[in-house]
Amino acid sequence: MNRSPGWRDGGWDTEKLIGGDHRHLWHPFTQQKLWCDGDQPLIVSGSGAILTDSNGCNYIDGNSSIWTNIHGHCHPRIVSAVSRQMATLDHTSFLGTTHPTAIELARRLLHLLPRSPLTRVFFSDNGSTAIEAALKMTLQYWQLRGNTERRRFACFSNAYHGDTAGAASLGGISAFFDRFEGMHFPVERFTCMEELGAFTAPERLAAVIIEPLIQGAAGMRVWPAGMLRSLRDFCDSIGALLILDEVMTGFGRTGSMFACQREDVVPDLLCLAKGITGGVLPMAATLVRENIYDAFLGNVEEQKTFLYGHSYTANPPACAAALASLDLFDEEKTLEHLQPKIAHLARLLETLLAIPCVAEIRQCGFIAGIEVLKEKESITPFSLGDQIGTKICVAARKHGLLTRPIKDTVVLMPPLCITSVQLELAVDALGKAILEVCGSKG
Repeated sequence: MNRSPGWRDGGWDTEKLIGGDHRHLWHPFTQQKLWCDGDQPLIVSGSGAILTDSNGCNYIDGNSSIWTNIHGHCHPRIVSAVSRQMATLDHTSFLGTTHPTAIELARRLLHLLPRSPLTRVFFSDNGSTAIEAALKMTLQYWQLRGNTERRRFACFSNAYHGDTAGAASLGGISAFFDRFEGMHFPVERFTCMEELGAFTAPERLAAVIIEPLIQGAAGMRVWPAGMLRSLRDFCDSIGALLILDEVMTGFGRTGSMFACQREDVVPDLLCLAKGITGGVLPMAATLVRENIYDAFLGNVEEQKTFLYGHSYTANPPACAAALASLDLFDEEKTLEHLQPKIAHLARLLETLLAIPCVAEIRQCGFIAGIEVLKEKESITPFSLGDQIGTKICVAARKHGLLTRPIKDTVVLMPPLCITSVQLELAVDALGKAILEVCGSKG
């Protein structure tokens, strides 16, 4: 029996635990006043695509626990791999030592892109640090090449690439980033390929960065087909590097292992996180071309070393979880079984368009955003104070679904292991919740 703090004979002391949360915790991306006035589920266990709260209520994990979980919660294959690694080597510094699990994981990650010029793996902790590493590598690369003019990054409107100072520089969502503008890297922002192509000083661009195929925090906005290939050609024509942020889209989310494979594009730097361990432990990786790596080689006196890293870089249990997750893609034929689920999800989501306030459904592979508006015809949004997206997600809990909105776009991005029946229940829960909150609005 679990004797964790907050356990009492017969079950969890939910009231005591939630009280402790309200007194001591500060949640990310959360207005704490509303949080402490609200009623939140206390999640105590998970299995497959299901999360269970302290009162025994089950929920479909509708956003893969913030876009991370791939094969389901507490998958025995991953749990066993992590346990074995923990009993052998829990952690060792990656500054001055190495270990077998990291070496094998690097090999396996690079093998996922056969015949690719990406040959080096730099491990870190999360999506922001994967991006941060890529940006600093890029700037130092051009300095070492003697081209100090290339120091600006091109990014896109409504982009989101993380919250650390460098990653936040690239953000195009004002609510997240405007107040920190003074500490940002120099950037050029564009709305589309046409604008980027017309930029009059391409020789100043160090790199272009994009979330391939779909922007996440922008509200699941899908890029036009062929744009990624055009972007690769553009970078080649001006000599800039291409950085792909596959923190969200990697590991099957778009239907292929990586989104860039959908348009046969290979970047110069590829940033991975979230699903890399199956959504079990924190880890990230920045994959790099050999010519970039070569520029950093030299004697100590030349000061070419890439001076960046983290205490838990290449953490052995996280590496073990990632290797087990990659094994599961093969053993369970995850991508093969995902294809009919993607088609089934598309059919289910289409039924939501009959609800008056559902204005648009945006889907890319197994990623979906359902946008609600106050008035469809005039494209009139609900006011920020209405918090309609949040209310829909709260209402969906009563129907067995947990997810989070991006403003008034409700995200549905379940673990890839979800069954067809669970998928039907998830979309049904969303439909009921939207009707309950919006009624005949729109």
